[in-house]
Parts: sequence; C-alpha cells; structure tokens
Amino acid sequence: MVLETRVTKILGIKHPVIQGGMHYVGYASLAAAVSNAGGLGIITALTQPNPDALREEIRKCKSLTDKPFGVNITLLPALFPPNYDAYIQAIIEEGVKVVETAGNKPDKIIKVLKDNGIIVIHKCVAIRHALKAQKLGADIISVDGFECAGHPGEDDIGNFFLLAKAGRVLSVPFVASGGVGVGSQLAAALAMGAEGVNMGTRFMATVEAPIHPNIKKALVDGDEKSTTHVFRTLNNTERVYKNEQAEKVREIEKQTPGNFAAVANLVKGAFYKRSFQETGNTQDSVWSAGVVMGLIDDIPTCKDLIEKMVAEAETIIQNRLPQFVSHKAKL
Repeated sequence: MVLETRVTKILGIKHPVIQGGMHYVGYASLAAAVSNAGGLGIITALTQPNPDALREEIRKCKSLTDKPFGVNITLLPALFPPNYDAYIQAIIEEGVKVVETAGNKPDKIIKVLKDNGIIVIHKCVAIRHALKAQKLGADIISVDGFECAGHPGEDDIGNFFLLAKAGRVLSVPFVASGGVGVGSQLAAALAMGAEGVNMGTRFMATVEAPIHPNIKKALVDGDEKSTTHVFRTLNNTERVYKNEQAEKVREIEKQTPGNFAAVANLVKGAFYKRSFQETGNTQDSVWSAGVVMGLIDDIPTCKDLIEKMVAEAETIIQNRLPQFVSHKAKL
C-alpha cells in the first residue's frame, strides 16, 4: 500500500513526508537523503553565507539525488536583512522546482516564484495567514502548530485545532507541521484533512543529519518538556532547546522586555552554527527544537524513519480505524 495524496502528486514524491528548512541542518546531504528515501528534502537557503554558495549547495544536491527536492527561504526580522532577491534569483537560475517559504509579507516572493513556474509550499502558523497564502497562489500550505520548533507565531494555537480548521476552509492541499515524528500522527493528520506531514526536529535525529552527534543525543535524551520560548517580549517567539544560554536570554527579557539589543550577543547565529557543526556543546547557544523530542528515541536513517512512519500510518488506517465503523442496521 502507498499513501497517495494531492501532495505526493504535486511534488512527484513517493511518501507524503517533507523535511522542512532548518538552519545549520538543511544542507544538500540531508535533503538528498530524504528525497532518496521517497520524501521531499529541502535545503535551507539562508544557512548558506551568500547566493553563490547556495548555487553550489543546489548543484551538490543534484549530484546526490535524481529525485525532487526543494529550497527553503524564510523572511524574518533582521538588523541586516540578506539579499533575498539574489537568493531567489539563484534558486530560479539553478532550476529548483519547489520552494518552501515562511515568514512575514511573502507576497512579492510568492509572485516571483509562481511567475517562474515554481511550486510554493508556504508555512503558516495561523489560519488567516494560510488563507492569505492560498490567495497569493501558494500550491501547498504547511500548517505549523504551536508545538513546532522555531517560530510558532504569537497565537499559541496547537495543531489539533489548526488542522481541523484548515480542513474546513482551505481548498489547496496542506500538510501538518509541528510536533510530528511518528506514523500515528501521519494517520491522524490525514484524518483531519491534511495530505502529508512536514518534519524538522525529527530529521535532525537521523544518521544523515549533518550535525554533531551530541546534538542528536540531546534530542533523544530530551522530552516534551525540554524546550522553552525566547523572544516572547519581542513578538517574535521562538521555541528552542531549554539550556543555559536560553535561560539567560529569558532572564534578560524579563528584566528588559522588548529590548533585542540586550540579548543580541547571546543569540548570534555563529554560536548556533558552532554548536551544530564544530563543538557539539548543547548549552552555549540558542538553537531551535520542537516538543517532538518526547517521541524521539532513536537515530535511524532517513529511509528507515520514513518507511516506518508510513507503515505505521498504513496499519492504523487499514486495521485500527475500520473496526470502529459498524455496518449493523440501526434499530
């Protein structure tokens, strides 16, 4: 049995599983591994230092897989915004067929991508944002619940509600994102109207994830209580791994709410990258992670992870759910 959905058809993939963009994780090696396993792997554009480096990463991914893959580009507040136009141009010129977008005011980027025939997956943390993205021409919506790693928005609404509401109001296909890591959740997402899942943190704890083993071990050892939020007072909430550095940021935010300058020296991307790519120190940087840690108890290959998830979902759909439907005549 194969789980065939509108998402698998649009993207040309075997399984309805997407690997979302992740800073200092979403490199060509992981994206190719996910794509080769039948999902959709995604390179994170802004992890690359410049558009030319992104071009090289895209070419590297093409050398590692002949399956579909995508690129993530996220629009977030920044003191020194990157040259988004140049990154987008690199994506277009390198012939990327799928782009995952996220962040504020995606109007311009979505239009440019659609004008160039690119499939757009837009990540949304609220139904109103999903409806707007649909109107702008997004092909697929990634519905991100409050459980997600990174930026869950400011509404604090979980996926159990968001998916049900999305199923009522969206006409384009959508996938469930945030807190997803096992096959029962894939089956549940399909039951609520979604046509697949998008996972980030779960793919960090795989053999092919290009990050330090200590980070992977922290994800296995952690649980659903091992995350916290920073930047709440800045209206730019981020769910991160609960560690010494994150607690320092939270304490400073309490003392000087809304003052990014007071915490800027603690949340540098260079620290994040150093932890993931060099030292493996889980405590001295602020890094994104989701509550799905509570469901991570191993470090499989991407192939084994995806196939196990899909098999579990298939078993639930075929064997567990039908038993609840009675064909007895009503009295």
